[in-house]
Amino acid sequence: MTRTLIGLSGNLDRPSKTRALVQTAVASAASRFEAVGAVFDLADFGPSLGTARRVEDLAPTARSALDVILAADALIVASPVYKGSYTGLFKHLIDLIDPTALRGKPVLLAATGGGDRHALVIEHQLRPLFGFFEAQTLPTGVYAADRDFNDGQPASPALNDRLARAVDQLSPFFARRTQPEVFVLSA
Repeated sequence: MTRTLIGLSGNLDRPSKTRALVQTAVASAASRFEAVGAVFDLADFGPSLGTARRVEDLAPTARSALDVILAADALIVASPVYKGSYTGLFKHLIDLIDPTALRGKPVLLAATGGGDRHALVIEHQLRPLFGFFEAQTLPTGVYAADRDFNDGQPASPALNDRLARAVDQLSPFFARRTQPEVFVLSA
């Protein structure tokens, strides 16, 4: 049985630094561990997300995307910082999830923002949100500021080092590959 690692970017824009960070994390993890990965962002849920009052209100493609996320063996979740917190539509998606659906699931938390002043969004916003679901959030969160990117891709040595440490914390949940695999995500 193939183990899955799914990324969720709480952003509608494509391309986005948040999606690039999630893609990098998923690719890194999939190359180290016996797992396959995929990345979703809010655009994958289409317009039904904004009007859904419960999960049954999602369009079939949106529901399918959510089902893949919920069935994953582990998640990498990131949101851009908007007014000091995660985005509203990201929170709306999370609000549709049954409170028991993420219990015990390992989750690597990440966020992107313009500068360092929003770096604690992981500890003050995302970690309590996923704590409510009793998810197993990894100890190391990954925050990336605009200066950590080059041409829209994670580039700073400090960011890449922190990301590698966070991805390594998935090791209790996945077997390591004997040979690292080259993993390419499509947009």
